[in-house]
Parts: sequence; structure tokens; C-alpha cells
Amino acid sequence: MQEAFKDFINGPFFFMKEKKLLIAISGGVDSVVLAWLCHRLKLEFSLAHCNFNLREEESNADEEFVIQLANTLDVEVFVQNFDTKAYVDSNKCSIQMAARELRYDWLQELAGQLNYDYILTAHHADDNLETFLINFTRGTGLNGLTGIPIVNENIVRPLLYFSREEILNYAQSQHIEWREDSSNSGRKYLRNKLRHEVVPVLKSINPQLLDIFQDTINHLNDTADIVEESLNAVAKRAITSIDEGGITYKISEFKKVNNPKAYLFEMFKEFGFTSWRDIVNLLDAETGKYVSSNTHQLIKHREFLILSDISHSERSHESIQISSEDKMVQTPIGKLIFKVVNHVSEKSKNTIYIDQDKLNFPIEFRLWQKGEVFQPLGMTGKKKVSKFLKDEKLSPFEKEHTWVLCSDDNIVWVIGKRADDRFKITEQTKSILKISMT
Repeated sequence: MQEAFKDFINGPFFFMKEKKLLIAISGGVDSVVLAWLCHRLKLEFSLAHCNFNLREEESNADEEFVIQLANTLDVEVFVQNFDTKAYVDSNKCSIQMAARELRYDWLQELAGQLNYDYILTAHHADDNLETFLINFTRGTGLNGLTGIPIVNENIVRPLLYFSREEILNYAQSQHIEWREDSSNSGRKYLRNKLRHEVVPVLKSINPQLLDIFQDTINHLNDTADIVEESLNAVAKRAITSIDEGGITYKISEFKKVNNPKAYLFEMFKEFGFTSWRDIVNLLDAETGKYVSSNTHQLIKHREFLILSDISHSERSHESIQISSEDKMVQTPIGKLIFKVVNHVSEKSKNTIYIDQDKLNFPIEFRLWQKGEVFQPLGMTGKKKVSKFLKDEKLSPFEKEHTWVLCSDDNIVWVIGKRADDRFKITEQTKSILKISMT
């Protein structure tokens, strides 16, 4: 195994040579063997151990073992203790998910602070098969069946082509000591059930299972590359704009393909959507219909679909009170400038001139509210703000983020759109107030 590992380091993992490496080590046979393999190739590395404090004295014994191993290998070691159960309670997640998040967040923070080039984990071929089966049993798309990536940004898994049996045999032949995690023998978690009950049966049916599986993974990754290329081509044609309002897609481009549902799934699966039939129905829905996930919203707007972050589309309740003494006020959309002038000069959508004496200070800056009306400049009657914004052909995001300036309960200005006729300058005006948004 040592020679095979050396060939990998001189071959596909050549980029690790002469680099500063951080090995995530639990004390189990996989990560301990990885540390010894790197040591014998004289790679530059340190160890990083997470104590999740889930197995009482056993967890502490693991920590002591890793510290002793670092002394034996004459490398630096970092140890971080976590209150994993408290993290589970506060984040409402499983123990496994908590440990994963805590582990990778800390490793990335450590690597960033101390300038490590790569983080090495000891995932191997059996882990890859188990992950495939987990995703398969839970339901997934093509990407969920392509296995654990060998390299994912600065995460490298140099043992991914080796089996658990090969790693164990190497450790025993080299008289390498390691720690056994008692929780691995249980059946509480799905991975353990697959490891102890399903995978052995599959291997008994086909002793070459891992080799066949690796070939399958390679074929699936090749297929994934083709799918990605096709998706990129459709996305390039469909996306018309990307801005603070979200990403806008032309519906016609989805209707041109043979299987719109498949493209919609691949395009939007990363945003937490689950109601795929409803998303397909958006293609022919009326304007204003939408589908939401926990984090995003997909809205039908005329001939477009607009993907937006829910945190951006939630209406703010922020309100700013402005006194007659204020000359400049900072708002979420820029600066409001107030200036008394003698005459009207330049006009633009971001500047209005009104009769100051018609204002009742303090005036209010806020988002418009459902049911509100105003009298657009030049009109004799009132109009609902919602109808005005619809006639302006604004996108749902633009409608949601339209601000108004109010005096008492009366709208003075739909900012950037239209002033209210009731506050306009007349022959009787004695004080002209210029209001600009910059």
C-alpha cells in the first residue's frame, strides 16, 4: 500500500508535494494510516483532532492517543473540544450533522489562520460506497450518485481508491496502533446499518464489488459532465439578468427542451425546492404565482421566472422619522437630501419639488403598504399604489422594495416613481422644498 500511495502522490496527487498539509485525525485506523503514509513520504503536515465529547472517557482517550501519535511522528497537533449536544439543541440537527459542521468549520478556520494549503481526510472506497447507498435510499439526483469527490476545493481525500480491508491489512502488517470507536459497531445510524448488514451481502454476491463500483462512479461522473455542459448551455440562453433582485430566466428556453422538469430540477435543486410539479406548472401560470422553499422563491412574472433569496424578498418594517431640521437622511436605498430653493430647476425621477407648507413634520420614510392609495402627479383622482406599480410593469422584487415618503397618512412621494399631486407647487406656494434621492 505504501508504494501505491507513493504512486498516487507522484501522480494524480502531485499538487500535495511541497505543500503544507493538515490531516483531520480521529484516532481510528483510517486517519492514523493516512498520517503514517504521509510521514513515511516525508510530506509536511500537522494533525487536527476534534473531541466531540460524546463518549465520555473514550473520547478523552482518543484525544490522548492522537497527542501521543503526534509526538511519535514529531509533528504539530491541534485539538478542539466541542459541546456537540448543546450545538444539536441550538441548531435542531442530528448528532452526525452537528459533528460534521463543527469539524469542517473548525478545520477551515484553522487552515485559513495558519496558511495550510490542503486539508486531508481519510475517506476510503468503502466510505464512498456507503455514501452512494445512503443517497440512493433517501432519494437523490445524478450528483448524489457520483460519490465523494477526491478533491473539493482545499479538501483532499488521498485514500479514496483504497478499501477498508487494504487499510486494515497495512496497519496490521506495519504494527500500527489505532483506536476503535465503539459507536461504529452499533446499528443506530444508517451508515452503520449499511456497513454491517448490507455491504457484506453485496460483497458476498460480488467479491469485486468495490472495483465494479468505482467503474460505475467513473461512468456516472462522465455522464454528469455531459449533463453539466447541457445545463450550462440552457442557462446561458435562459438567464437574462442577475442583480440584487435575483436571477431572471426566460421561460421560453425551458419550453424548448425535451424534458423541462429535468432541467428545472437540475437548475434549481440547490435552492431547497421540493414541489417540482408546482415549479413545472409555473411555466404556464399567470403572473404573480410563485413557489417557495425555506430559503428561496421562484416567481412567475410575465414571460420570466425570477429566483430570489427570501431574505431579500421579505418586506422590511423599518421606518425613519424625518424632522423639519433634517437636511440629509441615510436610508436603506441611499441618501435623502432636503433643500429649500427659490425655483424649480432640473427634474428627474429621483428629484421632486413640493410645497413645504403642506407637509406636517415629522414625515416618514417606509415601504408602501397593502391597500394604500395616492394621487399621482397630474391626475385628478386617487389610485391604489399596487395598481400604480402594476401599471409601471415592475417585477415582484421591485414592487416589494418600493419606498414611500409620507406626511401623516398621506403619501408625498412614491420614491423614484411619482410624487403626489396634493403636494405639488402652485401659484400660492411660498416655500419650495427640493427632495432628492442620491
